[in-house]
Amino acid sequence: MSVSLLSVLGFAAWTLLLVAGVVVYRSLSVLSGRRRANDWTRGKPTEDPPLLQRLMHAHANCLENLPLFAAVILVAGLMGKLSVTDPLAGWYLALRIGQSVVHLTGTSHWQVLARFSFFVPQLVILGWMMVRLSGAL
Repeated sequence: MSVSLLSVLGFAAWTLLLVAGVVVYRSLSVLSGRRRANDWTRGKPTEDPPLLQRLMHAHANCLENLPLFAAVILVAGLMGKLSVTDPLAGWYLALRIGQSVVHLTGTSHWQVLARFSFFVPQLVILGWMMVRLSGAL
């Protein structure tokens, strides 16, 4: 299997792992009687600990970016050009995981800058892949 396809699978697995953390916390909270199952209605303020809030945000961030990455890899696959995306796909996944890990550690000025330093190269990689696939380079 190509690095690109494995990277999409890895990205999906990472996203699933993040949401699993949320599910475990919420399930234990409900089963222990500390919270009610409907305490997490969308738009309703929560009393979740900061780590759980960051976990939910890291998961949401992955959900926002996984379709972009998957679409580029899908197009490359359909074009028979996974060789264009393979060299950078693993790096993209590593940067995504790095961004999420930093996101989980906190939200200080320096942590947000570190997250940004993981995010910008992802954009550059996606843009580069798109340009290469379009035949512009």
